[in-house]
Amino acid sequence: MADNPSSSDVLARGRAVLAAQSFSVLIGAELAALTPGQCELHIPITGNIRQQHGFVHGGVVSYAADNALTYAGGTAMQQPVITSEFKINYVRPAAGQLLIARARAEHVGRTQAVCRCEVLVRDAAGAEKLCALAQGTITLLNQPRE
Repeated sequence: MADNPSSSDVLARGRAVLAAQSFSVLIGAELAALTPGQCELHIPITGNIRQQHGFVHGGVVSYAADNALTYAGGTAMQQPVITSEFKINYVRPAAGQLLIARARAEHVGRTQAVCRCEVLVRDAAGAEKLCALAQGTITLLNQPRE
């Protein structure tokens, strides 16, 4: 990334990366907002991502947190990154119309960032409820040596 990318450049680049992720496309994930160190990822809740009890599958909730954490850390560090670890706490089943993952970089170092994420569901009336909390370490991607 450039030294001081504009907010629209950051969002456009982030959306291009998301479009290159087959799973993200499959579940309809969308970057709603992306600025250095902060991310908001949306996933429409459809029957394809629900488990047998009608809630969003925990793997999709986890995906949302992981991707949002990585976007927050990557944009804060302005380098290619990967998730080196993360932890998630599910606090309630995800049921509603839209899954929202909001992440922010809490500490940014030279080679890693520690980020936090709230995963929420939005209902038809627009009310949001917390369904999971996550924290992760985002690390610079080691490029293969030639």
